[in-house]
Amino acid sequence: MPTIAAPGSSGPQAGMAAFNAVLLREDAGASPGDGALLAELRAAPDVVIIDRGADVRAELAALRPAATEDGPGEPHQWAWYPWRRTLVCVPGPQSFRRVRLDRNRNKITSTEQDGFHRLTIGVVGLSVGHSIAHTLAMEGLCGRLLLADNDSIELSNLNRIPATVLDIGINKAEVVARRIAELDPYLPVDVFSSGVTEQNIAEFFADLDVVVEECDSLDMKVRVREEARARGVPVLMDTSDRGLFDVERFDTEPDRALFHGLLGDVDPGSLQGLSTRDKAPHVMRILQTAELSARMAASMVEIDQTVSTWPQLAGDVQLGAATVAAAIRRFGRGEPLPSGRIRIDLDTRLHALSETIEIPAAEVPPPAGVHLTAQLSDEPMDDILQAMALAPSGGNSQPWALSVVPAGVHVRLVPARSSAMDVGFRGSYVGIGAAAFNAQVAAARHGLSASIRPFPDELDPGLAVSIALTAGVDPELAALYPAMVQRITNRNHGRHRELAVDVVADLRRATTALGAELQLITDRAAVAELADILAASDRIRFLTPRLHEQMMHELNWSDHSALGLDVGSLGLDAADLAKLSVSSRADVMAYLASWNGGVALGDSTRERVLTSSAVAVVTVSGDTPGHYLLGGMAVERLWIQADAHKLGVQPVSPVFLYARSASDLEGLSEEFDTELHGLQRRFESAVGLGGSDTPVLVLRLSHDVPPPAVRSRRLDRTALVSTGNASSKRGQSWCG
Repeated sequence: MPTIAAPGSSGPQAGMAAFNAVLLREDAGASPGDGALLAELRAAPDVVIIDRGADVRAELAALRPAATEDGPGEPHQWAWYPWRRTLVCVPGPQSFRRVRLDRNRNKITSTEQDGFHRLTIGVVGLSVGHSIAHTLAMEGLCGRLLLADNDSIELSNLNRIPATVLDIGINKAEVVARRIAELDPYLPVDVFSSGVTEQNIAEFFADLDVVVEECDSLDMKVRVREEARARGVPVLMDTSDRGLFDVERFDTEPDRALFHGLLGDVDPGSLQGLSTRDKAPHVMRILQTAELSARMAASMVEIDQTVSTWPQLAGDVQLGAATVAAAIRRFGRGEPLPSGRIRIDLDTRLHALSETIEIPAAEVPPPAGVHLTAQLSDEPMDDILQAMALAPSGGNSQPWALSVVPAGVHVRLVPARSSAMDVGFRGSYVGIGAAAFNAQVAAARHGLSASIRPFPDELDPGLAVSIALTAGVDPELAALYPAMVQRITNRNHGRHRELAVDVVADLRRATTALGAELQLITDRAAVAELADILAASDRIRFLTPRLHEQMMHELNWSDHSALGLDVGSLGLDAADLAKLSVSSRADVMAYLASWNGGVALGDSTRERVLTSSAVAVVTVSGDTPGHYLLGGMAVERLWIQADAHKLGVQPVSPVFLYARSASDLEGLSEEFDTELHGLQRRFESAVGLGGSDTPVLVLRLSHDVPPPAVRSRRLDRTALVSTGNASSKRGQSWCG
């Protein structure tokens, strides 16, 4: 069996079995002696054998995403811990690492973890350094550790070193190495049990990326920094009083003064062998006397009187380990970590503890039932203007301004109410078309005919529609008036049922009557494909900064009298509302985008589409603004007819709906334009669009949908008639 080196031996390989696990294999790749040693250990009556292989394999199988690398197929190994007389079955190194560090994600991503695995870190001084080294190992922040200390564990160390009475008399570095070996037998740990000396300092620093200096010897503190500066190795130091933490970036500042210049030019030889009392003046210069905690400063006065040395507490030491780990994470990721000093003073923070928590105002519950904004009037023009205000538009932005002219109304595009998704103002024209159709319905109620003339003045392209009112009776349009004022977006979950033949025919008539076409997707496989496409599109909308910002700007969380998309109308339960609240944070979305994550961001749309009876896609045969106006009129008539048949209607248009070129897609989301292009091709295939079919809106139709809790408020006719009302930009989530 492996032998334990005699006391006093030093160097990185001395006494290997005293503090490193011995890894043994019994597969075809095993070393010749592994099998014999395993047989000997299994036969020894005092050896404890632990095999939890089945449990670990179950953990590996449960990982998400599923482990697909070679790890699941690699052979297990046996870790022999001679100081415990214990043999433990462990998975192969890839599987072990994958399972052990799985719960780090995504505070540490898998890619970042691989980067940390390439770091070699040295820790000098294993009193404070014990917790630091163990924390670095636990988080997987290094691929190799070098530990240096020439002291042994004493009983008085156990107030801050997480060792036990069984470790008294054992070298401090070896105790840490054993603890790390029991945590991760695959992590190489080299022990310098004589500490860092002039004889081994070059060997210690040979491959270091970072050194953490926590030793008590002032001369060695200086000498370690001299060597680090000569070799371009950054130095980190935690001092447990008031959470003092230092960074000295000798890798980027090769001429930097040691200790930030606090100690001045000093010869390390002059600091050798000093008593605790004689060290005090130098320590005070480093720690800055005025910045010490009062208890530490008072204790310094009592050294060699009522206390033997300066005090240290376990909690402060562990806080230091957390601080060093956070700094190593920043260093390993290439994030900013400048030279300097900070204090993470918990006592000061706790002293300032007060009840200053800002409790968000309680959300005002929406009114019971559907709150309509329609104000019916017997005055024809008032009624027509109000009907136009009720038209749907992206994000309830109502991107139009109304002007009453002799015998009619002019409708102008308001570009300031557009958004990134409204490519070429195509979505705005669809909304204006819907408003124009509502004007026809309201006019018919009063025995008037509203003729629609798109873009009547070629010298004034901002004038989108001219509506001329003349006497005329249209009973069919007039009959739509009650359903028009009740029309609403319903985002609640529905229930899938087959659409009746007469309903399908009626919906098609409503669309084709205005020169558009209706693609009605009811096949469940096709609906499922569209659900995935629309969910993926929503994910991109969340993860693209500009689209996300505009989408969140649309939402109105609590004031049900305010403009915007009322969150109460979204049909979300408490869990989904909590998810939306998290998803509203731009910093969270930035991380998800960088991880290529966020698939769950589309779950809400996917679930709603899957419970729908059909997905309706309204198309026109061209791509001019006039075609989109026509499409908007058809969309509104279809929507009103669907409402009349007790179908829940929700627009679920994808991000790419109004993109007609590669540059359009890039303008929507430079980060995801290639993915958007693929989704657009999948969408066209799933819907069955031909070369001349231009989609203007996508809606889901559902049976048995509960009514929405509230209707989002919109600009009323008075505000819309004013031409100086360009409001802030909104996104393109269509609502009613």
